[in-house]
Amino acid sequence: MTMLRAAFITPGAFPIPSAMGGSVERVVEKVVPELIPHVSATIYGRLGKRIPANRSLNGVPVIRFPAVNKAKYFKLVSGRLAKIRPEVIQVENRPLWIPRLKRSFPHSRIWLNLHSTTFINPPYLNRLQRKRCLLAADYIQVNSEFLRNYIQTRVPQVAGKIKVNHLGVDAARFPGKSSLEGMGISERWRSKHGWGGRPIVLYVGRLIPQKGVHHLLSALPSIIAQAPNAMVVIVGSARYGSHLRTGYVKRLYKQAARWKNHVHFQPYVPHHEIPNWFVMADVAVVPSIGREAFGLVNLEAMAAELPVVATNAGGMKEIVVDGSTGYLVSADSAVIAGELSSRIGQLLANETERRDMGLRGRDRVMNHFLWRHTAERWLEFQRE
Repeated sequence: MTMLRAAFITPGAFPIPSAMGGSVERVVEKVVPELIPHVSATIYGRLGKRIPANRSLNGVPVIRFPAVNKAKYFKLVSGRLAKIRPEVIQVENRPLWIPRLKRSFPHSRIWLNLHSTTFINPPYLNRLQRKRCLLAADYIQVNSEFLRNYIQTRVPQVAGKIKVNHLGVDAARFPGKSSLEGMGISERWRSKHGWGGRPIVLYVGRLIPQKGVHHLLSALPSIIAQAPNAMVVIVGSARYGSHLRTGYVKRLYKQAARWKNHVHFQPYVPHHEIPNWFVMADVAVVPSIGREAFGLVNLEAMAAELPVVATNAGGMKEIVVDGSTGYLVSADSAVIAGELSSRIGQLLANETERRDMGLRGRDRVMNHFLWRHTAERWLEFQRE
């Protein structure tokens, strides 16, 4: 039986593999190798420092191009595609490319894998462009019911070709807090930073307004009132792989200055170090207030057996089960700080609840949110 030939086109914004790069590239590098041996796949992406142009990724050929402008990158990728004529061309998060690929490769199925709402809205696409690009796709894969509903509300004509495929996590990278390995890492990491047995509330992600870190800091006085020794640890920066202090980041530092003994900022760290931060924490917080299509960080926290306090924004309520694997709070700016402090304080005061929620969270990950599950659903979709 001939294997399906499929091409996966990353946006070209970050190198692949994505040690210092973006979430789109990370999803591709995790899912596509899981499709082997059912699919003959090739990944197209950007060249990075000290990465050979044609180095494979876990058995999948990767064709890399220099960091050039978007138009040049698309032209280079299209030229390579013309040589192999894949049956499926999957475009990652760049809907604007769909109509051009459909014209150039009329005999290929052109799939759009949409990771967020960003690139189907201004300044990237206006309403007419959005409709044209989405109609041109043979199939649209999204990572949440939220994103499906968002699209079909705006372009009802494409409702029938949208498929939801939740993302996953590499659970083996995240030792559970209750495991011997997890306990060892936690002890070493806490000792390294001088935090001992202090209660640790962890945020991991970009420092941009829609991620809501300012609301977490607004909740801090109430958190300290309930847990006087609490630490809020904020891991991340404004942009992937950059320590740039934007105006918003400066405001966060100013907001936290009064509580300097209770707040630690850790600028962007390599992705391979992230499990250490999760396993030493007591509670993970995801206070997003924007259109959060999915929220991989929730899965990473759950894989490490952390209870998650997240807002009910976007697709996060499809991940966190309120009252079981954590708590969902309102994303309304009028009440979010109060709800965050209430739930965080409750969890910090109850070790048994934290442990039980953490264990249920990891079970949920293992049963539904592994990269293998994402790949299996992808294969099911293409058979339909």
